[in-house]
Amino acid sequence: MRPPCVYANASAAEHERLRALLRGRGRTVVRAVRVLLSLHGLSPAQIAVLVEYDPATVRRWIGRFDACGAAGLADRPRSGRPRLGGRRLPARITAMLERPGPWTVPRLHRYLRRPRISRRTLYRRVRQVAVWRRPRLVARGDPARTAVVAAIVKRLRLLPPATAVWTADETHVHWLPHLRSSWTTLAQRPQIATPGQNRQLTVLGALEVTTGAFRYRLGRRCAADFLALLQQLVTAFPTAPAVVVLCDNDSIHHARVIREFVAARPGLHLWYGARYSPHDNPTERVWAALKAFLANTATPWTSPWSPTSYRQNFWKGA
Repeated sequence: MRPPCVYANASAAEHERLRALLRGRGRTVVRAVRVLLSLHGLSPAQIAVLVEYDPATVRRWIGRFDACGAAGLADRPRSGRPRLGGRRLPARITAMLERPGPWTVPRLHRYLRRPRISRRTLYRRVRQVAVWRRPRLVARGDPARTAVVAAIVKRLRLLPPATAVWTADETHVHWLPHLRSSWTTLAQRPQIATPGQNRQLTVLGALEVTTGAFRYRLGRRCAADFLALLQQLVTAFPTAPAVVVLCDNDSIHHARVIREFVAARPGLHLWYGARYSPHDNPTERVWAALKAFLANTATPWTSPWSPTSYRQNFWKGA
């Protein structure tokens, strides 16, 4: 049985912690006030009159302070109300989202056999285990990629010193700007002018892997332009004992004029990488930087309102 009068006992350090609690959250502040009044000599009955609480409640918090100190005035962990949908709902949502599909909240609600929760509640539960974003397309890959890469590495080791090794690839630049997410002001959403008719420009480029030299050509995706790029690569290092060009398996790289051009030059070698493996080509990193440079930017000739001094330099981006 509790005694009729309970008084708090605290050291100087605990007294300072109590004063710090006065600037904390609401219920903790009220409990600290009760203990401070008890430290000043007031009885639990007198404190109960001042703070308008039951004397038993005042005695309980003074007793908890005497047992645990200032830390005992905080709320203890509580189980709380059970979440709607059950504890297994996040795991069920995760298992469902691991399967490809256009998953939306209404579709999830239907495939979960319509649990007794609102769409808004289901949305909050989905946000705990998932994010809303666009899927990413990836190349399917070549089953023989490991063997192809190993063969290329073996052949590169057999090349004479000072050999020029180029990695060639193509990309396309459109008049229609490629839009990407970016930070913008809250007051205004950016607006990018679009052309009346979209057009495409092909950039053929090659990166020398030992020196970092880069050569490119603006034209079309055809064997003639790739042949012109090969001529640039051959003349870029005239003293090299051999010139190796690594590229993908695009049809323009297998054209008859390309085969004849390579056969007529014993020092030129055209090697092909694994199929459906664009990430193996270092030139793809150059294209990624180029596309990032041109993103969210309209070409100057697509809008009649752009001043004549405005220029977007594709050559610099390449």
